[in-house]
Amino acid sequence: MAGSWARLTESSAAVRFIDTNLRGSGQVMLQDNPLTGLLFLIGIGWSAVVSGSPQLAIGAPVGLVVATCTAIGLGVDRTALRSGLFGYNGMLVGMALSIYLAANPLFWAYLVVGAGISVVVMLAMVNIAKTWGVPVLTAPFVLTTWLMLLGSYNFAAISLADLPPPALPSIHVASAMPLDSLALVDAALFGVSQVFFIGNAITGVIFLLALLVSSRWAAAYALAGTVLAIAVAQTLGANSDAIAAGLFGFSPVLTAIAIGTMFDTPRPRVVFYVAAATIFTVITQAALNSALMPLGIPVLTAPFVAVTWLFLLPLRKLVL
Repeated sequence: MAGSWARLTESSAAVRFIDTNLRGSGQVMLQDNPLTGLLFLIGIGWSAVVSGSPQLAIGAPVGLVVATCTAIGLGVDRTALRSGLFGYNGMLVGMALSIYLAANPLFWAYLVVGAGISVVVMLAMVNIAKTWGVPVLTAPFVLTTWLMLLGSYNFAAISLADLPPPALPSIHVASAMPLDSLALVDAALFGVSQVFFIGNAITGVIFLLALLVSSRWAAAYALAGTVLAIAVAQTLGANSDAIAAGLFGFSPVLTAIAIGTMFDTPRPRVVFYVAAATIFTVITQAALNSALMPLGIPVLTAPFVAVTWLFLLPLRKLVL
Protein backbone atom coordinates (compact mmCIF):
# COMPACT_ATOMS: atom_id res chain seq x y z
CA MET A 1 0.00 0.00 0.00
CA ALA A 2 2.83 2.37 0.88
CA GLY A 3 4.42 1.65 -2.49
CA SER A 4 1.20 2.41 -4.34
CA TRP A 5 0.83 5.70 -2.48
CA ALA A 6 4.44 6.62 -3.26
CA ARG A 7 3.86 5.97 -6.95
CA LEU A 8 0.72 8.11 -6.86
CA THR A 9 2.60 11.01 -5.28
CA GLU A 10 5.18 10.87 -8.05
CA SER A 11 2.62 10.76 -10.86
CA SER A 12 0.06 13.28 -9.60
CA ALA A 13 0.71 16.84 -8.42
CA ALA A 14 -2.60 16.86 -6.53
CA VAL A 15 -1.75 13.68 -4.62
CA ARG A 16 1.74 15.03 -3.97
CA PHE A 17 0.23 18.18 -2.45
CA ILE A 18 -2.06 16.09 -0.23
CA ASP A 19 0.88 13.91 0.81
CA THR A 20 2.96 16.97 1.69
CA ASN A 21 0.18 18.34 3.89
CA LEU A 22 -0.43 15.00 5.60
CA ARG A 23 3.27 14.76 6.37
CA GLY A 24 3.10 18.30 7.74
CA SER A 25 0.36 17.17 10.10
CA GLY A 26 2.49 14.21 11.20
CA GLN A 27 5.48 16.47 11.82
CA VAL A 28 3.66 18.08 14.77
CA MET A 29 4.88 15.00 16.66
CA LEU A 30 8.05 14.70 14.58
CA GLN A 31 6.75 11.95 12.27
CA ASP A 32 7.34 12.04 8.52
CA ASN A 33 4.40 9.75 7.75
CA PRO A 34 1.25 10.69 5.80
CA LEU A 35 -0.93 8.08 7.53
CA THR A 36 0.13 9.42 10.91
CA GLY A 37 -0.82 12.90 9.75
CA LEU A 38 -4.19 11.67 8.51
CA LEU A 39 -4.93 10.03 11.86
CA PHE A 40 -3.98 13.26 13.64
CA LEU A 41 -6.52 15.12 11.52
CA ILE A 42 -9.14 12.44 12.23
CA GLY A 43 -8.48 12.81 15.96
CA ILE A 44 -8.88 16.57 15.70
CA GLY A 45 -12.10 16.14 13.73
CA TRP A 46 -13.49 13.72 16.30
CA SER A 47 -12.78 16.13 19.14
CA ALA A 48 -14.32 19.04 17.21
CA VAL A 49 -17.53 17.05 16.72
CA VAL A 50 -17.94 15.84 20.30
CA SER A 51 -17.03 19.23 21.77
CA GLY A 52 -19.20 21.22 19.38
CA SER A 53 -16.21 23.30 18.25
CA PRO A 54 -16.17 23.22 14.44
CA GLN A 55 -13.52 25.94 14.28
CA LEU A 56 -10.97 23.36 15.50
CA ALA A 57 -11.68 21.08 12.55
CA ILE A 58 -11.30 24.07 10.22
CA GLY A 59 -8.41 25.96 11.81
CA ALA A 60 -5.96 23.05 11.75
CA PRO A 61 -6.20 22.16 8.03
CA VAL A 62 -6.49 25.82 7.00
CA GLY A 63 -3.30 26.69 8.88
CA LEU A 64 -1.59 23.62 7.45
CA VAL A 65 -2.53 24.30 3.83
CA VAL A 66 -1.80 28.03 4.06
CA ALA A 67 1.67 27.34 5.45
CA THR A 68 2.39 24.75 2.78
CA CYS A 69 1.22 27.06 -0.01
CA THR A 70 3.29 29.91 1.43
CA ALA A 71 6.37 27.69 1.46
CA ILE A 72 5.74 26.68 -2.15
CA GLY A 73 5.34 30.32 -3.12
CA LEU A 74 8.61 31.23 -1.43
CA GLY A 75 10.47 28.48 -3.24
CA VAL A 76 11.78 26.68 -0.17
CA ASP A 77 13.94 23.57 -0.27
CA ARG A 78 11.95 20.87 -2.06
CA THR A 79 13.07 17.98 0.14
CA ALA A 80 12.15 19.79 3.35
CA LEU A 81 8.85 20.86 1.82
CA ARG A 82 7.93 17.32 0.74
CA SER A 83 8.69 16.07 4.26
CA GLY A 84 6.06 18.43 5.67
CA LEU A 85 8.56 20.56 7.54
CA PHE A 86 6.94 23.82 6.48
CA GLY A 87 3.37 22.82 7.34
CA TYR A 88 3.28 21.76 10.96
CA ASN A 89 3.95 25.16 12.53
CA GLY A 90 1.16 26.73 10.48
CA MET A 91 -1.16 23.92 11.52
CA LEU A 92 -0.43 24.57 15.19
CA VAL A 93 -0.91 28.32 14.70
CA GLY A 94 -4.32 27.56 13.19
CA MET A 95 -5.24 25.32 16.12
CA ALA A 96 -4.07 27.76 18.78
CA LEU A 97 -5.77 30.81 17.32
CA SER A 98 -8.97 28.79 16.82
CA ILE A 99 -9.02 28.05 20.54
CA TYR A 100 -7.85 31.31 22.07
CA LEU A 101 -9.64 33.75 19.74
CA ALA A 102 -13.32 33.98 18.83
CA ALA A 103 -14.24 32.90 15.31
CA ASN A 104 -15.59 35.65 13.05
CA PRO A 105 -14.92 36.54 9.39
CA LEU A 106 -11.94 38.75 10.24
CA PHE A 107 -10.55 36.10 12.56
CA TRP A 108 -10.04 33.74 9.63
CA ALA A 109 -8.03 36.37 7.78
CA TYR A 110 -5.98 36.85 10.96
CA LEU A 111 -5.37 33.09 11.11
CA VAL A 112 -4.27 32.97 7.47
CA VAL A 113 -1.75 35.75 8.11
CA GLY A 114 -0.38 33.96 11.17
CA ALA A 115 -0.06 30.61 9.41
CA GLY A 116 1.70 32.20 6.45
CA ILE A 117 4.07 34.23 8.61
CA SER A 118 5.03 31.09 10.54
CA VAL A 119 6.86 29.95 7.39
CA VAL A 120 8.92 33.14 7.27
CA VAL A 121 9.65 32.82 10.98
CA MET A 122 10.74 29.24 10.43
CA LEU A 123 13.10 30.18 7.61
CA ALA A 124 14.65 32.84 9.85
CA MET A 125 15.01 30.43 12.77
CA VAL A 126 16.48 27.68 10.59
CA ASN A 127 19.31 30.03 9.64
CA ILE A 128 19.98 30.69 13.32
CA ALA A 129 19.52 27.13 14.58
CA LYS A 130 21.77 25.53 11.96
CA THR A 131 24.72 27.34 13.57
CA TRP A 132 24.17 25.18 16.63
CA GLY A 133 23.10 22.06 14.76
CA VAL A 134 19.64 21.83 16.32
CA PRO A 135 16.19 21.68 14.68
CA VAL A 136 13.79 24.59 15.10
CA LEU A 137 11.05 22.23 16.35
CA THR A 138 7.87 24.20 17.15
CA ALA A 139 9.67 27.45 17.98
CA PRO A 140 8.21 29.27 14.92
CA PHE A 141 4.72 28.31 16.05
CA VAL A 142 5.37 29.52 19.58
CA LEU A 143 6.81 32.89 18.56
CA THR A 144 4.21 33.54 15.86
CA THR A 145 1.29 32.61 18.09
CA TRP A 146 2.54 34.66 21.02
CA LEU A 147 2.79 37.74 18.80
CA MET A 148 -0.63 37.12 17.24
CA LEU A 149 -2.25 36.67 20.66
CA LEU A 150 -0.55 39.69 22.23
CA GLY A 151 -1.52 41.77 19.23
CA SER A 152 -5.15 40.74 19.60
CA TYR A 153 -5.39 42.68 22.87
CA ASN A 154 -5.12 45.90 20.84
CA PHE A 155 -7.48 44.96 18.00
CA ALA A 156 -11.16 45.47 18.77
CA ALA A 157 -12.18 43.44 15.72
CA ILE A 158 -10.31 40.37 17.02
CA SER A 159 -12.23 39.00 19.98
CA LEU A 160 -10.65 36.95 22.74
CA ALA A 161 -12.21 33.59 23.53
CA ASP A 162 -10.21 31.46 25.94
CA LEU A 163 -7.06 33.40 26.79
CA PRO A 164 -6.07 33.28 30.46
CA PRO A 165 -6.53 36.68 32.14
CA PRO A 166 -3.28 38.52 32.98
CA ALA A 167 -2.38 37.96 36.62
CA LEU A 168 0.56 38.06 38.96
CA PRO A 169 2.09 34.71 39.94
CA SER A 170 1.17 33.46 43.40
CA ILE A 171 2.29 30.58 45.57
CA HIS A 172 0.26 27.52 44.67
CA VAL A 173 -1.38 25.55 47.46
CA ALA A 174 -1.59 21.87 46.53
CA SER A 175 -5.07 20.40 46.22
CA ALA A 176 -6.07 17.85 48.85
CA MET A 177 -7.99 15.90 46.18
CA PRO A 178 -5.73 13.23 44.64
CA LEU A 179 -6.65 11.86 41.22
CA ASP A 180 -8.28 8.43 41.18
CA SER A 181 -7.21 5.64 38.83
CA LEU A 182 -9.64 6.53 36.04
CA ALA A 183 -8.69 10.21 36.24
CA LEU A 184 -5.01 9.26 35.99
CA VAL A 185 -5.66 7.23 32.82
CA ASP A 186 -7.59 10.14 31.34
CA ALA A 187 -4.84 12.55 32.35
CA ALA A 188 -2.25 10.39 30.58
CA LEU A 189 -4.29 10.33 27.37
CA PHE A 190 -5.09 14.03 27.69
CA GLY A 191 -1.36 14.71 27.92
CA VAL A 192 -0.99 13.24 24.44
CA SER A 193 -4.07 14.91 22.95
CA GLN A 194 -3.13 18.32 24.40
CA VAL A 195 -0.25 18.49 21.92
CA PHE A 196 -3.06 19.71 19.64
CA PHE A 197 -4.83 21.69 22.44
CA ILE A 198 -7.43 18.94 22.84
CA GLY A 199 -8.56 17.37 26.10
CA ASN A 200 -10.14 14.12 24.92
CA ALA A 201 -9.17 10.58 25.90
CA ILE A 202 -10.35 8.99 22.65
CA THR A 203 -8.37 11.55 20.69
CA GLY A 204 -5.36 10.67 22.84
CA VAL A 205 -5.77 7.01 21.88
CA ILE A 206 -6.05 7.94 18.20
CA PHE A 207 -2.87 10.01 18.46
CA LEU A 208 -0.98 7.13 20.11
CA LEU A 209 -2.13 4.80 17.33
CA ALA A 210 -1.02 7.40 14.80
CA LEU A 211 2.45 7.40 16.36
CA LEU A 212 2.51 3.60 16.43
CA VAL A 213 1.83 3.52 12.69
CA SER A 214 5.01 5.51 12.16
CA SER A 215 7.28 4.32 14.97
CA ARG A 216 6.71 2.02 17.92
CA TRP A 217 9.43 3.87 19.82
CA ALA A 218 7.75 7.23 19.23
CA ALA A 219 4.50 5.82 20.63
CA ALA A 220 6.33 4.27 23.59
CA TYR A 221 8.21 7.48 24.40
CA ALA A 222 4.99 9.50 24.12
CA LEU A 223 3.20 7.22 26.57
CA ALA A 224 6.16 7.13 28.94
CA GLY A 225 6.50 10.90 28.72
CA THR A 226 2.92 11.62 29.69
CA VAL A 227 2.99 9.09 32.56
CA LEU A 228 6.27 10.43 33.94
CA ALA A 229 5.01 14.01 33.64
CA ILE A 230 1.94 13.15 35.73
CA ALA A 231 4.08 11.47 38.38
CA VAL A 232 6.46 14.44 38.61
CA ALA A 233 3.68 17.04 38.64
CA GLN A 234 1.79 15.17 41.36
CA THR A 235 4.90 14.63 43.45
CA LEU A 236 5.74 18.33 43.28
CA GLY A 237 2.17 19.32 44.19
CA ALA A 238 1.05 20.90 40.93
CA ASN A 239 -2.54 21.95 40.43
CA SER A 240 -4.70 18.81 40.25
CA ASP A 241 -7.07 20.27 37.68
CA ALA A 242 -4.17 21.14 35.39
CA ILE A 243 -2.72 17.65 35.79
CA ALA A 244 -6.09 16.04 35.09
CA ALA A 245 -6.50 18.15 31.95
CA GLY A 246 -3.14 16.99 30.61
CA LEU A 247 -1.65 20.47 30.75
CA PHE A 248 1.57 19.25 32.34
CA GLY A 249 1.87 16.40 29.84
CA PHE A 250 1.95 17.67 26.28
CA SER A 251 5.38 19.32 26.28
CA PRO A 252 7.01 16.36 28.10
CA VAL A 253 5.43 14.04 25.51
CA LEU A 254 7.10 15.98 22.71
CA THR A 255 10.41 16.16 24.58
CA ALA A 256 10.43 12.41 25.17
CA ILE A 257 9.74 11.72 21.49
CA ALA A 258 12.30 14.25 20.25
CA ILE A 259 15.14 13.11 22.50
CA GLY A 260 14.30 9.41 22.58
CA THR A 261 13.96 8.88 18.86
CA MET A 262 17.40 10.40 18.27
CA PHE A 263 18.78 6.98 19.21
CA ASP A 264 18.34 3.56 17.60
CA THR A 265 17.61 1.67 20.82
CA PRO A 266 16.61 2.75 24.34
CA ARG A 267 19.83 1.84 26.12
CA PRO A 268 19.93 2.51 29.90
CA ARG A 269 21.84 5.79 29.53
CA VAL A 270 19.44 6.89 26.78
CA VAL A 271 16.44 6.13 28.99
CA PHE A 272 18.02 8.09 31.84
CA TYR A 273 18.74 11.05 29.54
CA VAL A 274 15.20 11.05 28.15
CA ALA A 275 13.73 10.80 31.65
CA ALA A 276 15.87 13.71 32.85
CA ALA A 277 14.75 15.85 29.92
CA THR A 278 11.11 14.91 30.51
CA ILE A 279 11.29 15.77 34.21
CA PHE A 280 12.96 19.10 33.49
CA THR A 281 10.27 19.90 30.93
CA VAL A 282 7.64 19.67 33.69
CA ILE A 283 9.65 22.09 35.81
CA THR A 284 10.17 24.42 32.85
CA GLN A 285 6.44 24.29 32.14
CA ALA A 286 5.72 25.50 35.67
CA ALA A 287 8.39 28.20 35.41
CA LEU A 288 7.03 29.56 32.13
CA ASN A 289 3.48 29.40 33.48
CA SER A 290 4.59 31.87 36.15
CA ALA A 291 6.67 33.99 33.77
CA LEU A 292 3.90 34.43 31.19
CA MET A 293 1.00 34.80 33.61
CA PRO A 294 1.31 38.63 33.75
CA LEU A 295 1.13 38.74 29.93
CA GLY A 296 -2.02 36.67 29.74
CA ILE A 297 -0.68 34.26 27.12
CA PRO A 298 -0.24 30.47 27.30
CA VAL A 299 3.16 28.78 27.35
CA LEU A 300 2.23 26.63 24.33
CA THR A 301 5.08 24.22 23.53
CA ALA A 302 7.85 26.58 24.64
CA PRO A 303 8.97 24.21 27.45
CA PHE A 304 9.44 21.42 24.91
CA VAL A 305 11.47 23.65 22.61
CA ALA A 306 13.70 25.07 25.33
CA VAL A 307 14.45 21.78 27.07
CA THR A 308 14.94 19.81 23.86
CA TRP A 309 17.46 22.37 22.64
CA LEU A 310 19.27 22.22 25.98
CA PHE A 311 19.47 18.43 25.87
CA LEU A 312 20.35 18.13 22.17
CA LEU A 313 23.28 20.55 22.28
CA PRO A 314 25.48 18.40 24.61
CA LEU A 315 25.03 15.26 22.46
CA ARG A 316 28.05 16.21 20.35
CA LYS A 317 30.22 15.62 23.43
CA LEU A 318 28.32 12.69 24.98
CA VAL A 319 28.34 8.98 24.20
CA LEU A 320 25.02 7.51 25.34
